[in-house]
Amino acid sequence: MSSTKMTNNETAVLIAVRTGTEDIDVDRSLDELSELALTAGATPVGRMIQNRESPDKLTYLGEGKVQELVDFITANEVDIVIADDELSPLQVDHISELTRIKVLDRTSLILDIFAQRAKSREGQLQVELAQLKYLMPRLKGSREELSRLGGGIGTRGPGETKLEVDRRTYRTRIAILRREIEDIAKNREEQRKKRRQNQIPQVSLVGYTNAGKSSLLTALTGSEAYVEDQLFATLDPLVRRFELPNKTQILLGDTVGFIRKLPHDLVAAFRATLEELQYASLLLHVVDSTGIEYEAQIKAVESTLQSIGCDVPILLVFSKADLLTDGDRYFINTMYPDAVLCSSKTGEGLDTLTEEIIKLAKLGKVELQLKLPYSDLNILDRLYKDCDVKSVEYDGEGLKVAAVVNMSLAESLLPYIAEEE
Repeated sequence: MSSTKMTNNETAVLIAVRTGTEDIDVDRSLDELSELALTAGATPVGRMIQNRESPDKLTYLGEGKVQELVDFITANEVDIVIADDELSPLQVDHISELTRIKVLDRTSLILDIFAQRAKSREGQLQVELAQLKYLMPRLKGSREELSRLGGGIGTRGPGETKLEVDRRTYRTRIAILRREIEDIAKNREEQRKKRRQNQIPQVSLVGYTNAGKSSLLTALTGSEAYVEDQLFATLDPLVRRFELPNKTQILLGDTVGFIRKLPHDLVAAFRATLEELQYASLLLHVVDSTGIEYEAQIKAVESTLQSIGCDVPILLVFSKADLLTDGDRYFINTMYPDAVLCSSKTGEGLDTLTEEIIKLAKLGKVELQLKLPYSDLNILDRLYKDCDVKSVEYDGEGLKVAAVVNMSLAESLLPYIAEEE
């Protein structure tokens, strides 16, 4: 997707509607929106909140509040309006008409950031697909209206040049992108089959954006990952080989950070990547323990995982433990007794974390006494291939086998465990 150099000096006013039904305080949500704007390259210079039962269908804020917005924009020479919700094309039209400046919503802002962050071919394809699907219903017949939409902070992404095409071209491009992404997904499936054949388990890091996933990956594996204190610092998946204390080799994977109100088109475009999580033995849900709203962030991550049908064991990992007070620790231990507190900076809790990975991902080993009937001798071949077979004795009914097996395999062998004589 083409992009243009952003100006880096655009100013923005943030707007939101408080309905009283939000899962997070609106002021906190605007704090996050402010971080998103800064990440994208705009400087917030003000914010405006309207209390309403629901957003106005035409102006989002309501006519009176929009006039206050216009006065603020005029007095402060603001370049962009950014709404904390996804706006309808009609709302964007009306607000843009009244303010005469560029209007973005939370969705377009996040897409804009993803356009900056995507480095891999797959990531770039996925972001472009999400952007085009977002823009499709916002195309108008008039060239003037097309131009007014803009393309994000500094007109990055599809921008004005991409919007100067007709709907048929958009549909054609979307179809091409979907085919390319499907081809990449097929290649990933082949890689996944090879991992399964090689018996290499995968543990994946998930969590809210900027929760400390990349720092934890670096602390555990010793290999460098891009770490920056900003939203969506890393977008493309990163996988590192890691040896657990019991000598088991696993693949430890970092994934894109989640966020509240993650655009539906973005989730759909990244579905192939996100569905990779379903093949992990365990998910480490990394939570920033210093965040004020981490309970809402936990719910946001869980909601996204549910939306893709991910049903994998999850271990909560509270990061940045070195910054916690005794009171903070007591609260987390009380509310989340099964979670692990750790610090990538000091190494606190990392040993406990690896022990929990072994236990919950069933990566430990156990010695079993098995009795295999002659009709199931194929199981012996698998034991020789994947386990440490200690002894084999033949009798009239079958084989008595002593073997040290992986916990992940032990469950399937339960019907063959020999009764003590």
